[in-house]
Amino acid sequence: MIEVKNLTKVYGDTVAVDDVSFEVARGEIVGFVGCNGAGKTTTMRILTSFAAATSGEAYMGGHHVFRESDEVRRIVGYLPENTPLYGDQRVHEYLMFRARLKEVPACLRKRRVAECIGRCGLESVSHRVIGQLSKGFRQRVGLADALVGDPRILVLDEPTAGLDPNQTREARELIRELGRTRTVLLSTHILPEVELICGRTIIIDNGRIIADEPTAALMTRFGRGQSLEDVFVRLTSGQGQAAAAGQGGGAG
Repeated sequence: MIEVKNLTKVYGDTVAVDDVSFEVARGEIVGFVGCNGAGKTTTMRILTSFAAATSGEAYMGGHHVFRESDEVRRIVGYLPENTPLYGDQRVHEYLMFRARLKEVPACLRKRRVAECIGRCGLESVSHRVIGQLSKGFRQRVGLADALVGDPRILVLDEPTAGLDPNQTREARELIRELGRTRTVLLSTHILPEVELICGRTIIIDNGRIIADEPTAALMTRFGRGQSLEDVFVRLTSGQGQAAAAGQGGGAG
């Protein structure tokens, strides 16, 4: 469903994404992790047709992200790191507006919006103005927006940012459920979240992929009993990268 080949993005003298290649199959939930500035968000913006690459190829559901951007937007639900919402609209009004933009048939819009409001726990605020909501509720509105078009692929950048512990648990359960019928690429700084949700983890560092393997296998890279955070710290250090290269790990 997601296919990335030798993707590169250069800003002036800075290489933000450096020859990145990976694939995500239908029904996979894949964690895409890295330090700030590693290239995660840039890659996600390219995959969702919000930014152009300098070179390389990328396909979403078989559609080229540069040449078929309209088709890509029809099948992809994108939750960016900083969710752009219209603060003067009410939650229900905003989601109806977004459903119309995403070409949800008129006969299905009310039902789709109601489903997304229920799934994302927004019933109590559905008639409130978005600008008056807490950060956690605004994040949930952003997730409902990503879902309202019934996308085949979800690209989620920090989906639980700003949520309280109960909301975080509910969001994780929702992502697991969505992953049964959709392809999910998920970026987060919360590595225990990746352990709980993602069957596979891709680690990017300085624009290059340094690990791409099942999460359980990655957690035993340096011995059993390791957390993903332990492995991440070792892999993103010079010593860890050398060890990974010696074991044949890494991609891109």
